[in-house]
Parts: sequence; C-alpha cells; structure tokens
Amino acid sequence: MNYYSLNHKAPNTSFKDAVIKGLAPDKGLYFPESITPLSQEFFESIDNLSHSEIAFETIKQFVLPEIPEDVLKTIIEETLSFDFPVVELNENISTLELFHGPTMAFKDVGARFMARCLGYFNQGNDREVTVLVATSGDTGGAVANGFLGVKGVKVVILYPSGKVSDIQEMQLTTLGQNISALEVNGTFDDCQAMVKTAFLDDSLTSQMQLTSANSINVARWLPQLFYFIFAYKQLHNKYKNIVFSVPSGNFGNICAGMMAQQLGLPIHHFVASNNANNVVTRYLVSQLYEPRPSVQTISNAMDVGAPSNFIRIQEIYKNNFEFLKDNVSSYSFTDDETREALKEIYTTYNYVADPHGAVGYLGCKTYLKERPESHCVFLETAHPTKFLDVVEEVIKEKQPLPRQIQSVMGKEKVAVTISTYEDLKSYLLK
Repeated sequence: MNYYSLNHKAPNTSFKDAVIKGLAPDKGLYFPESITPLSQEFFESIDNLSHSEIAFETIKQFVLPEIPEDVLKTIIEETLSFDFPVVELNENISTLELFHGPTMAFKDVGARFMARCLGYFNQGNDREVTVLVATSGDTGGAVANGFLGVKGVKVVILYPSGKVSDIQEMQLTTLGQNISALEVNGTFDDCQAMVKTAFLDDSLTSQMQLTSANSINVARWLPQLFYFIFAYKQLHNKYKNIVFSVPSGNFGNICAGMMAQQLGLPIHHFVASNNANNVVTRYLVSQLYEPRPSVQTISNAMDVGAPSNFIRIQEIYKNNFEFLKDNVSSYSFTDDETREALKEIYTTYNYVADPHGAVGYLGCKTYLKERPESHCVFLETAHPTKFLDVVEEVIKEKQPLPRQIQSVMGKEKVAVTISTYEDLKSYLLK
C-alpha cells in the first residue's frame, strides 16, 4: 500500500516512510491510495473471530508487505492485550469502554501499535528516531507508555501548562528513560503548531530524524478503526441502525470509524460530539470551515481549535459537503451541560463516566430525539479517575484509583518549560 499527501504536492510513499516521516514534505497528511472493502462473509462470520483476527483482517491491506504477516500478527496481539467492553445503559444507548489499557485512555491502541511498527522499522538503524508529539491530555501518557524503552527511539512530548489533569500530567512526566516532557506556556494548538513547524524546519530535520505520534501519523490513526468493529460484533445481533457518538477533538478517532465504514462495516451514522471547541459543528451548519483558538473546558482532551484530521474526513467523503452531512451530525455542549450529563448518567444508570464520555452521551441523546429507532453508542475514551476533581465534585462520591493510576501517584514530575518554537528547537538540538 502506498500513501499520498492530502496537499497533493509530494511524492507518494510507502507505509514505512509514512510512519517514519509522520507528515509529508508538503505539510500534508498521508492517506492510503486505496481502500478495499472487506467481504460480506467477514461480517457474517464476525461472531466467530477473535479481536486479533478481526484487527489483522482489517489492517493488513494498509500495512503488508512492509511488515511481514507473522510480525504484524505479533504486533496486533501485543497491542490488543486488554478488553473493549460495551455497556448497555438502555435500549437506545450503550457505551464502548476504551480505557482498559495501561494508561486508561483510548489512545493506548494507536500508541502501542505505532511504537511496535516503528521499533520494527528501526531495527539495524544506527540513526536515532525522535518522536515529537503534542498532547491535549491522553496522547502524551499513551505515547510515553507505548514507546517506553523502545530501542533507538527518543520521545519528546509537548503539553499545555495547566491544561491537562494532574493524573494525565503525571503519566507523561514521570517515566524517564527515553521519554522527555516539555511544558508549554500556551494551548494545545500552540503545542501542535510547534510540532508541525519542527517537521518543516530543514535546519532541524537535516540533523535529526523526526516523526510524530499524534493521530496525523497513519500508524497512530488507522488502528483506531478496530474499536468500532469490536463494538459492532457485540451489538449487531441485538440492534440495527447502530450509530456512534464520538467525543471529538482532533477528529482522529471518528475519522478511523469512518475508515471502518469504508471497509464495509454497516455503521448507520456518526455523531461528532464537541465541547465549546466546535469548529466542525459550525461547519455543518454554515459550510464554512473556520478554525479558531481553542478554549479551555473540563473535557480538555477535546480542546482543539484546528482539528488536524478533518481534512482526512473530507477526503473520505470526496470533499462533497452533502455526502459528508448525510453521514455525520455534530453537536456542541457546554461545561455545565457536561456536568449535568455526568450526574444524570450516574443517578439514572449507576454508571460513572468521564467528561469526554459525557459529551458523547449528550450527542447520543440529541441525535435520538429525532431518530428514536437507532441505537447510539458513545465512546468512553478515558477512565473517570483521570478527571477526579471534576467527576467527584459532580457525583459526590469518592472513586477508587485503578492500579494503572496508582502506579504513577507520588512520582516526581520532570519537565522542561518552554514558550516558543525557538525554545523547542534549542532543546532538540542539545
């Protein structure tokens, strides 16, 4: 499989080079040259397939033969070493729990998959690869854990000061070894802009090999399509018209779901559930795509004012606005509405959600008002204890800490504070 730049001003390249480069030379995101739908037989026999078998069949066309079949199967087995349960709240709403991995966030799958792909590609390479990543919360911890100790790979994580939760910060600043954290005086958009600038700085890239572990990287983004197929397997015998409500920030997760749809998964519709950072919600009303500076919310991992992956979504739907709108709805919710949703989910269903899942729940409710025949699945993207201050204040119940969270408690934070791109460049060159 070859990949092309969505800016269409760079040569097509291999999966290996797309993973190592992260971003195309013309600043574009990479996209696969073709998408071949899976057979009807695959979906008819899905109940008899393991998660690993499903993942292999769905990802192989994007990866083989650059990673051999047996190696890819091992990578998948190691990536999917935890559960992805669906919890049904009522006959119309379920939640897909994506927080059972090592850092208790949905990004564990993409980070682990990419780390293992890069580790394979870097065998026998004397040149160290630096993974440069911006995080609005969960990406940093997932990438740090996924790449910890990977030979020949150094990880540098940029995160916005004061705009991630305490536990998220501990997960990305306490590991040491080949992981470094840079605390940025600014927003996530500032962090992401610095990362993109670094990739395009010839005076930097001529001296070091940089790649990204944000969802702009195809190896981080594509494996997220697994979740949607796992949920379908658990629900398809009971419900028709399955809709996914995805808490959306950088839009990598929902975009991966759309790739699953392109592979033939019978997803009825998508809901892009936004917080106050609602550039896509506004776009679907006005047809004007107008990125804005991000604003801080209690669902901080979605505080993105310029979602990178939206250009991939436009590509999937052939840059046809009506085609896109037929497949995707989007709604935006305030922090107050999110808190009310957290309370409602707890008191009505005895279920503790996190703020991002609560936004997804609100997306379900809004969509179902006019389409009550659907079954809507919201993605619970992070464990609620990663947002203890918000969750405990709303539900008035103390929450026990899982072992994954306990493991980082009390460790010493190590981070370097930076303010400008020149600060980042100086740090990397040292």
